[in-house]
Amino acid sequence: MAHGTLEVLLVGAKGLENTDYLSNMDPYAVLSCRSQEQKSSVASGKGCDPEWNETFVFTVSDSTTELFIKLLDSDGGTDDDFVGEATIPLEAVYTERSIPPTVYNVVKDEEYRGEIKIGLTFTPEVICLT
Repeated sequence: MAHGTLEVLLVGAKGLENTDYLSNMDPYAVLSCRSQEQKSSVASGKGCDPEWNETFVFTVSDSTTELFIKLLDSDGGTDDDFVGEATIPLEAVYTERSIPPTVYNVVKDEEYRGEIKIGLTFTPEVICLT
């Protein structure tokens, strides 16, 4: 079983459904990998086509099969609006070691709601036997 670090490059998203009707939404992403969760910065006023270019690192094993990304709209003072989510399969990154930024569908209620661009790099942990 391979253990190591998964580096996730959150590039951006396109064509997201605007949940703010009077202004541009302020999207952010919550990335989840098993019990680990990390949050991107808020792309203030970036609306339906935000760019983050942020990197996140998770500790994983090859039994970790998916990365979940939830997109939300930051609403000051009220609950943040759910924009959509993407499920990123991880099997390929364990063998390829690196997947260049790739577009994945964002869905909400099983309907297409835009796309998100993610790059992945897996670095195996080296175990020294002495």
